[in-house]
Amino acid sequence: MRPEIEIKLALHDPRATSRRLAELGFRRAQGRSFERNTLFDFPDSRLRIADSLLRLRLEGRRSRLTFKGPRSNWGRFKERPEIETEVKDGPEAGRILEALGLRDAFRYEKFRTVYRRRGDPDHAEVAYDETPIGTYLELEGPRRWIDEVARALGFGRREYITASYGRLYLDWCRAQGREPTNMVFATGDGKGGKAGKASRE
Repeated sequence: MRPEIEIKLALHDPRATSRRLAELGFRRAQGRSFERNTLFDFPDSRLRIADSLLRLRLEGRRSRLTFKGPRSNWGRFKERPEIETEVKDGPEAGRILEALGLRDAFRYEKFRTVYRRRGDPDHAEVAYDETPIGTYLELEGPRRWIDEVARALGFGRREYITASYGRLYLDWCRAQGREPTNMVFATGDGKGGKAGKASRE
């Protein structure tokens, strides 16, 4: 399994960060696209308990199935083994998982724009994520590259986030006094909705 090494950064001034990415030579490798993500688990939550996850991502006509194993490093980076493959029909793949006894455990939505820079290591990229609970950057790549890019963007190591979007959503709900459901936009259609509002439905 290919190891995934990443961090998140919470953005307080998304426009300034976008300008800084351009100044650093990053260019769009994937335009802004809407994602619907579903985490599947067994009724006894055995994947969550094992610090693993199985995710089905629907993104336009593209669908991907991803397995992530337990974290191998609990330091300042989030490191875990990952297997990912494209599937021809995302909804049908979801029905297969349900037929095998898994269930829809959590859903989250976001708009993602991917940036890369010429000369950077393979698999090194910056993802600009607009979510119902705020805007984040995900930096994925070698540890030294992550540190260098984060520092160039004006972030220190204390600002690194290794929590999943599921954990961030639970923390957000607790701070807002809301009952957790799914981290989805208020309109639920991926076209409207405003970051910072999560559906209670």
